[in-house]
Amino acid sequence: MKSWITPFPVALPAQQDNLHLFDTVTQEKQRVTVTDDHATMYVCGITPYDATHLGHANTYVAFDLLYRYWLAAGHRVTYTQNVTDVDDPLFERANEMGIDYRELSEDQTNLFRSDMQHLNVLSPSHYLSVSETVDWVRTMVREMLDAGVAYTVPGDAKNPDGDIYFSIEAAEDHTDWRLGSVGTHSLEEMIEFFPERGGDPQRAGKRNPLDPLVWSARREGEPYWHDDVLGDGRPGWHVECSAIAYHTLPAPFTVQGGGSDLRFPHHEFSAAHTTAVTHQPMAEYFVHSGMVGLDGVKMSKSLGNLELVSNLVSRVESPMAIRALLLSNHYRSDWSYSHEKLGEATKRFQTWRSALACEQAGDAETVLKDIFAALSDDLDAPRALDAVDQWAQESIARGIPRASDLPSITIAVVLDALLGIKLY
Repeated sequence: MKSWITPFPVALPAQQDNLHLFDTVTQEKQRVTVTDDHATMYVCGITPYDATHLGHANTYVAFDLLYRYWLAAGHRVTYTQNVTDVDDPLFERANEMGIDYRELSEDQTNLFRSDMQHLNVLSPSHYLSVSETVDWVRTMVREMLDAGVAYTVPGDAKNPDGDIYFSIEAAEDHTDWRLGSVGTHSLEEMIEFFPERGGDPQRAGKRNPLDPLVWSARREGEPYWHDDVLGDGRPGWHVECSAIAYHTLPAPFTVQGGGSDLRFPHHEFSAAHTTAVTHQPMAEYFVHSGMVGLDGVKMSKSLGNLELVSNLVSRVESPMAIRALLLSNHYRSDWSYSHEKLGEATKRFQTWRSALACEQAGDAETVLKDIFAALSDDLDAPRALDAVDQWAQESIARGIPRASDLPSITIAVVLDALLGIKLY
C-alpha cells in the first residue's frame, strides 16, 4: 500500500555514531551497533478504526528521531511499518457504523498519513497492510504447525472448528525463547494484561490460557482467506507483524519499536513466532515509548479520552508546535497532555523562529554537536531542545542581525534533519 510523502532532510556531515538505547529485554541502556552501516527497524502500525491521537503520534515521532539519528550517522536505513487492517476492533467499529470494514480502514489510514505528514514524520521504506500480506502469514503458520509449536483447537458452542494457537510450552521446548523474556513482565502481570489486550484465556481446548491465536477459523460476517492446510480463516494479531518483518528485514533486525503497551502480549509473541520459525531472535533491541494521558488517564480509543492530532493541527499556528510538545518529553516517559503545555510549546517554537534573524556563522555547528550528543544518550530529546533554547536565547540577546555568509548547513537545516522540526 502507499505510504505518505515527507521530504528527506538535507544530508548532514556524517556524525560519529555513539547511540545507546534502553533495551526492554535487558532493562538497561545498551550500545546499539549497526552491521555494515545498515540499520533496520520495525515499528508496529495502527489498527485503523479511529483517528490518530497524541499517544500514537508520541510513538511515531520517537522512532522518527531514531531514523533521523541513523541517517545523520551516515547509515542506510530500512524501516518497516504495518497497518493492522484485519482485526476484531476494526470489524466491531465498522459494524457499529454500518459500513464495510475496508471503507473505514481506508478512511482512517488516509487520515493517519495526513497526520504523519503534518508532523514531518519520515515515511517507512515498507508500509504494508495485513490484507496484502496474508500469504506470508499463512506460510509462517504452516511452518509453525510443521515445527510442532502450533496446534488446532476444536470448536465449541461459541467457536468454529479450526482455530490455530501457538504453544508456549512447545516453543520453550524447541527454541531459546522463554515466556516473559521480551516484555519482561511477571507471570502475574501477563495474566492480567492478556485478556485486556486481545487475548482469550478462557477459550476451551487451549493448552495454556496464555497461548495466542495465530489463525482464526472462518466466522460469520468476517473476512477470510482460503488455505488448503489451515482451512478458511484469517491471521491472528501477533503473527501478522512476525511475517511482515520476516519478509522485509533481516533476522534479527536492529530495533523493534512500539508503545509500552505492546510489550505483552504483542511483542512477546511476535518475537516468539519469529524465533520458532527462524531459530533467531526477532530483533537485537526492543525499545518502547511511554504512554500519553489526558487528565492523568492514558489516552485510549476504547476509553474515548483522546486528543486527536488532526484536531490539534487545525488549532495551532504550526504543526511543528505539536512535534515540539512531544519532543519536550522523553520518549520513554509517561505524561499527560494539557492545552497549557501545547501553548508553552508554541511559544518555544516561535522563539526559535525569531532567533533565526540573529543566526551567526558557527551556530549551526555547535547546535548540531549538542543535539547529536543528546540523542546519542537514549534519544534524549528534552536535552536536545534545551540546547536549541540556549542558542535561541543567546542569539536574541546578542541582537546581531543574521549573517549574510552563513554556510549551507544552517540552524534550520540542523533542526529539520535531527529533530524533524521545520522552522520555515
